[in-house]
Amino acid sequence: MADELLNAGAEGATEGREGGRGRGRGRGGERGDGRGRGARDGRGRRDERREETGEELIEKLVHINRVSKTVKGGKRFGFAALVVVGDGKGRAGFGHGKAREVPEAIAKATAAAKKAMVRVPLKEGRTLHHDGNGHFGAGRVTLRSAPQGTGIIAGGPMRAVFESLGVADVVTKSVGTSNPYNMIRATFEALGTQTSPKAVAQRRGKKIADLLGRGGADKAAAEADAAAIVE
Repeated sequence: MADELLNAGAEGATEGREGGRGRGRGRGGERGDGRGRGARDGRGRRDERREETGEELIEKLVHINRVSKTVKGGKRFGFAALVVVGDGKGRAGFGHGKAREVPEAIAKATAAAKKAMVRVPLKEGRTLHHDGNGHFGAGRVTLRSAPQGTGIIAGGPMRAVFESLGVADVVTKSVGTSNPYNMIRATFEALGTQTSPKAVAQRRGKKIADLLGRGGADKAAAEADAAAIVE
């Protein structure tokens, strides 16, 4: 009788362990499936949002800097990337990213640039409305509007900004530094001071033709120019 009880207890313990493992696997499997479905749905929603916006951005890699840190086992290398992003229609931004690999640094910088995009009013969709100055640190830049056919007269970092912004005619000058970070920041500071006649007219409570017709200008020509202004 004692042997039968011992055998029955051992069989019950074995069944309990197998049942517990089975239930654990079942719960784990259900959780794993749930996570898989959620991740797929999450990716699907992100793809749909990207397709709905349909925004094609111009990405310009301006500068990559390699840095090294001396550790006990040797040197540890990292990379810093500076990227300019724009839609070619008056919106642009810049970003900076650091990572152990170049592609990751570029991806971080691109994401930061997309979040920091600003809108700049353009004259006829090709040049600036007026001249502007900007400075950051030791860098100072001067931006000037130009007639059609002039092209982009600018240095490397500044050229990337205007190409991504959609400016076709502009004349620029940079003095003080060749640091791409300071040049880019000074350029965006100068672009931030740009205002359009439409914005000025709204702020002063006047018509655009009244502003353009000052100084003895032809009233008919001023009205035609005002009608042609989009921003």
